[in-house]
Amino acid sequence: MKFIILFEDAADADPDIRTTFMTKHLDFLEKYSDRISAAGPLLDTAGLGRDGLWIVDAGSEDEVDRLVREDPFWPTGLRKSYSIIKWRQVYLDGARLISPG
Repeated sequence: MKFIILFEDAADADPDIRTTFMTKHLDFLEKYSDRISAAGPLLDTAGLGRDGLWIVDAGSEDEVDRLVREDPFWPTGLRKSYSIIKWRQVYLDGARLISPG
């Protein structure tokens, strides 16, 4: 099953957290590249990173929750909250993944 994870960053988080922990965060994403197919910050109107998004293949929401809590960003106070949303992908790389009807 595919999931979209939307992260909300804490407004009062240290602005240097991303820089300080980015190498560990990227190492984590690479370690779980079989499950986390895409990840990155969302951008505010000034083009600065805030919040975040992952696309994950996992067997359950509990598995996704464990991944989120293992991410080196989680214990730093950067993330205020997150939402796990089930996603059914119907289109990829110019091709339909389902038949209409």
